[in-house]
Amino acid sequence: MTQAAEKKPSSARREFLKTTAVAGMAAGALGTLVVPRGVHAKNQEVIRVGLIGCGGRGTGAARDAMLADPHVRIVALGDVFEDKLQNSYKNLQRWAQQHPKHKQQFAVTKECCFVGFDAYQKVLDSGVDVVLLATPPHFRPQHLKAAVEKGVHVFAEKPVAVDAPGVRSVFETVKQAEKKGLSIVSGLCWRYDYGVRETMKRVLDGMIGDVLAIHEVYNTGYLRSLARRPDWSEMEYQLRNWLYFTWLSGDHNVEQHVHSLDKGIWCMNDQAPINCVGTGGRQVRTDPNRFGHIYDHFAVCYEFANGTKMFSYCRQQSGTDRDVNDYFIGTKGFCNVLRHTITDRKGKVIWRYRGPKPSMYVNEHQALYQAIREGKPINNGRYMTISTMVAIMGRMSAYTGRKLTWEQALGSKERLGPEEYSMDADVPVPPVAMPGVTPFI
Repeated sequence: MTQAAEKKPSSARREFLKTTAVAGMAAGALGTLVVPRGVHAKNQEVIRVGLIGCGGRGTGAARDAMLADPHVRIVALGDVFEDKLQNSYKNLQRWAQQHPKHKQQFAVTKECCFVGFDAYQKVLDSGVDVVLLATPPHFRPQHLKAAVEKGVHVFAEKPVAVDAPGVRSVFETVKQAEKKGLSIVSGLCWRYDYGVRETMKRVLDGMIGDVLAIHEVYNTGYLRSLARRPDWSEMEYQLRNWLYFTWLSGDHNVEQHVHSLDKGIWCMNDQAPINCVGTGGRQVRTDPNRFGHIYDHFAVCYEFANGTKMFSYCRQQSGTDRDVNDYFIGTKGFCNVLRHTITDRKGKVIWRYRGPKPSMYVNEHQALYQAIREGKPINNGRYMTISTMVAIMGRMSAYTGRKLTWEQALGSKERLGPEEYSMDADVPVPPVAMPGVTPFI
C-alpha cells in the first residue's frame, strides 16, 4: 500500500465524503418527505415533460422519453434560440406522426414554446412533472437548482458543471432533491447499458481481483464547428459554437471524456481520486474562428487513496486512429468494458456478456419514469457530480501544469462565464491556456 493510502483523509475530504454520502442514501428512506407533483403517478397517468435545450441531444432525449413510456407527453420546449426550438419542434412532430403509437405523445402547443435566457424558468412554470436539461453544460447548475426548487423531477445531461463553484452548487441541489423525494437521472448513459452494467458488476465483485490500474481512452476526430457570421454578436457565436469555449463546455476532457472517466470512477466504487497531474495542448485544431480556445488533446494521471492509478487520454484530431474504450487491470485478470469481456492473466476469456442490448438512452428514461410511477425516487446525483469534478480537475491540472489535490480542485474559486446573460453581453475569449503561465484560481 502506498503512503497516500495509509494517510487518513484530510478534513476537507472527510467533509466532502460526508456531504456526498447524503446524495447516495437509499431512496426508500424518503417516503415521508415532501412529495412533488406526479411522484405517485399511476401506470396509466400522463407524465408531462418539458425540454430545456433544443439541440440534437435534447431533441434525442425527448424522443427517448416518448419511447420509454407510452404515457409520457412532451408538452413544453425552451431554448435561447428560436431557430433551434423550431427545428426541434418540427423534428419531434414529424417523428411522432411517422410512428402512430407515439402520435399523441408530442403535445407541445405554440403557447408552450419559450425562447430566451429565461426560457428554462418558463418551461418549469408551465406545469411539467419532469424536465430534460440539455443546454450547454455551463447552465446546468442554475437550471438543475431551479427545477428542484420547483419540485420537478430531472433528467440531466452530462456534464453537470464546467467549474468547481458549479459542482458545489450541484452537490447542494442533489441534497435538496433527496429531501424532496425527487428523482435525478444522469445522462451518463453507460450506467444504463445492460452489457456494461453486467461487466461492471463482475469487476466490483472481484472477478479481476484488486484493481491495480485503469486505462481510459476517448480518442476521436473532429466534432462539428461553426464559422462566425457577421450578424451574430460574440455571445451568439459562442453559444452556437459552444463546444469550443471552456465556459460553456468545460473543454472536451469535461464535455465528452467524462463518459470514460465516469466508468473509471464507477470501477473505484464512486470514490474521488486524491490527486491528479495532467498535460495537454492545442496542436492541430488551432483556427480561433472555428475552434475557439480549447485544447485538442489531454493526458491525465489520477491517483486514488489505495494507490490505484487511472491513466486517462483523450483527443479530438482529424485523421488519427480512433479508440474509445475502458481497460481495467487487476491482480487476477483484465477487463475490456465496452467489449464486455473479462480475461485471466494469460489472456483467456473467462466471461463475456451475451444478453440483450436495448438502447441505453431509452433505458435511462425508463428508469426515471418507473421511479416516478412507483414513488421510489432514484438519484444519480452523487456519481454524476463526482465524475464531472474529476474531469474538471484534470482540465485544470493540464491548463496550469500543476499537480492538484482533490481538495484544491473542489475548492477552486474560478467561475467561468460572463456576469450577465444577454446577446449583447461582453464575453471576451480567454487566451489558450499555457501550462506554467495560466494560474490556478
